[in-house]
Amino acid sequence: MILERLVVGPLEENTYIIGDEETMQAIVIDPGDEPDRIIDMIKERGLQVKSIICTHTHFDHVGAVGDLKKATGAEILIHKEDLPVYKAAREHAALWGYDIDDIPGPDGYIGEGDEVDAGHLKFSVLHTPGHSPGGICLYGEGILITGDTIFKGSVGRTDFPGGSMEELKKSFRRLLDLPEDTRIYSGHGPETSVGMEKKTNFFANEFL
Repeated sequence: MILERLVVGPLEENTYIIGDEETMQAIVIDPGDEPDRIIDMIKERGLQVKSIICTHTHFDHVGAVGDLKKATGAEILIHKEDLPVYKAAREHAALWGYDIDDIPGPDGYIGEGDEVDAGHLKFSVLHTPGHSPGGICLYGEGILITGDTIFKGSVGRTDFPGGSMEELKKSFRRLLDLPEDTRIYSGHGPETSVGMEKKTNFFANEFL
């Protein structure tokens, strides 16, 4: 499995490129900014991008979807409950003092129980609301892509429109019920694991 992490934009968001080494088919997760860097990495690795998947649609996770779609022709997939957040991404960015290009509408929706693939790699979609109403995680191949649901030592904030602390607690518990050796790749910050977060995450005692 090819797994590349690019830290992009002023909020240091993690964009992931996951590819199958046999077929060279790939998915890109949360292309938040710096599309040229993302596109260069795709070309460098010789990958064909099938899907652009957003774990949620806050501006720092979707800012480069338009440029990436133009460059690759890949479909944009989000959870339907995050569509209002997606449509407001440019306005939300402006409130933070940032400017992002207009982003195209999604090509489809993914949710609980769906599966996304890159060649022979397969990932289950887990609906994990809390940070945003349509937050999702991708689970498979021994890894968990969590967006802003859980970070190393912390969790996503819930004070944005559509956020819910009660929903985040449920999502947190669900993710930490996964096998402890599952590697976690979050939307910001370094890699961790389910086992490590059970032991060290600040919110574990309160949420579990």
